[in-house]
Amino acid sequence: MKKSTLTAVVIVLIIIVGGIVWYSHSSSSASPAVDNGSSGQGTTPVISPTETTKVSSDMSEYKNDELGFSVKYPTAWEREDSNAGVTFVIPIDPKQVSTVATLQANIQVLAGTCAFPPVTSIKDRGTITVGSNTLNTISMANTVKGYDYFDRMYSLQKGKVCYMFHFTSVTQPTSIKNLTGSQATQAANNNKAIVNSADAQFTAMVKSFAFVVLPAGEDETQAAPAKK
Repeated sequence: MKKSTLTAVVIVLIIIVGGIVWYSHSSSSASPAVDNGSSGQGTTPVISPTETTKVSSDMSEYKNDELGFSVKYPTAWEREDSNAGVTFVIPIDPKQVSTVATLQANIQVLAGTCAFPPVTSIKDRGTITVGSNTLNTISMANTVKGYDYFDRMYSLQKGKVCYMFHFTSVTQPTSIKNLTGSQATQAANNNKAIVNSADAQFTAMVKSFAFVVLPAGEDETQAAPAKK
């Protein structure tokens, strides 16, 4: 890869990563990490606030009690938890002739007001309804030195908390794999189909979003003191 091409790719990746975190400019710190009790002996393990349940042969449900939401997603997606949400790495079939390099979806929950990154290459903008909630959405597409970048984002404001959903894909030029002629055409067609399929699955995940309401605890201000 030429130095100028590598530099351009790095710059675009920096812009994308910076855009993801831009909306949290007014946010406070994310939830503290959960201690799983593995760092010291004699400590009591803490129950994880997240869980995954298989709901069908190819779908699973992710639930995060601490952040207060659940979503359904394809079981084949690889899950990576973080303090502020969850990231799903979407696998790419190596048997298909394609140059798709990255497919990823994530959900972040942060305090503050939702705001999309300040970009100029907006492909489309709109809203979708999920249950009783209305989510704002934008999609962005850009090509730099033969590399195709596509991002779709949804945001949901709930009180003083922002729920941000982000799908991103990076597709390399066919020359990266020395594909020419019919193979290059096949790869270009497969690239489009792979990204569109992952984008549709991501949107379906967003539409499955639901708030998790935990059982209310006892109101200690009303509890009678124990008799001695």
